[in-house]
Amino acid sequence: MGRRVVRRGVAVLALLLAGAVAAAPAPAPDPVARVLALPRAALLLEEGGRPVITRQADQPMVPASTLKILTALAAIERWGLDHRFHTDFHRTADGWLWVKGGGDPYLVSEELDGVAQALRRLGVREVAGIGTDDGLFAPDLEIEGRSATRNPYDAPVTALAANFNTVNVVRSKDGTVRSAEPQTPLTPLARELAGRLPPGTERVNLRERDTALRYFAELLGAKLAATGVVVGSGVRSGRVPAGAERVYRHQGSRDLQAVLAGMLEHSSNFVANDLFLLLGDAGDGRPLTVAAAQRALTSWATRRFGWQGFRIEDGAGLSPGNRLSARQLVDAVKAFAPYRELLPAHGSQVRAKTGTLSNVSTYAGFVQRNGAWQPFALMINQPVPYGLRLEVADALSIRPSMAAP
Repeated sequence: MGRRVVRRGVAVLALLLAGAVAAAPAPAPDPVARVLALPRAALLLEEGGRPVITRQADQPMVPASTLKILTALAAIERWGLDHRFHTDFHRTADGWLWVKGGGDPYLVSEELDGVAQALRRLGVREVAGIGTDDGLFAPDLEIEGRSATRNPYDAPVTALAANFNTVNVVRSKDGTVRSAEPQTPLTPLARELAGRLPPGTERVNLRERDTALRYFAELLGAKLAATGVVVGSGVRSGRVPAGAERVYRHQGSRDLQAVLAGMLEHSSNFVANDLFLLLGDAGDGRPLTVAAAQRALTSWATRRFGWQGFRIEDGAGLSPGNRLSARQLVDAVKAFAPYRELLPAHGSQVRAKTGTLSNVSTYAGFVQRNGAWQPFALMINQPVPYGLRLEVADALSIRPSMAAP
């Protein structure tokens, strides 16, 4: 009887152990190995200036928003981190206030507070109306890859823009609307736009250039009125009239370093393409165009890096026609090393910029390996889970050297 009980106990124990083994989770697949097996993926990691993990590093691919690293680098080398953009304010004999845009991408509500207060200090007490001059940029700009949605990332790019050419509004179920930002008064145009939205809070873009300029004039008028300036209801757009007197030049409160940090952190297409257009300024007084910006950035990148076989269609990475190889992207990342802190942080081991388009997932920047920051670029041009690139970057900090064709 005792032996039968022992044998039965051994059998039960064996079954329990077998079940425990069967229930143990399978080890997670190595994310780097997963990427190296993808047909439309490129990966390059350098350490000490030498490639330690590489696959299809010279294959041109769609970079998506990792292209913003290149745009940021071009801006730094063109203007310097201390550069501040400006906006000019003019008065005409008939009492109109005209605003000439200089391409400052950060004319947000708080910035316009400073403008209104400065104009008040300079003696402006009444304006018959507000005129907007967006002539620095060519009319009817067509940014490659920009769509006609109301999402903020599709906002139009104008040389004079308030709040990145977006409005943030709340529409209640009973139809009432209000601004979603305490620093931004609800203008007539914002109220009109909010009335077309479903209930809830939403930031929408202004879609068209004329709409964006009207909103700028309305918001500036509201800010002036809040300081006690009497503001007429007139709104115009066009060139600053001849003979108008410049009464104030507003230097942006944010230098280029702060502008780029915000652009990279929030992946702002508006800011990136604003800078892209400004980089195309040849100083000849002609309105800035997408074609001129494409030529300027392509010429700069060719001189700077000696690249061939690449294509730049916009400055934000919106266009699926952009082409860079992983090796070219790593070139840009290495040149960006003095400004690494401007890149978004992923944990403590990664400083890098993501890029996302339909069937495109990219990541480029720096990863900590053996106590030092090393450059990498990951480019996937096929459908994959959103988080795969983050897993790859984490794994690169501990992955041994290897190469793949």
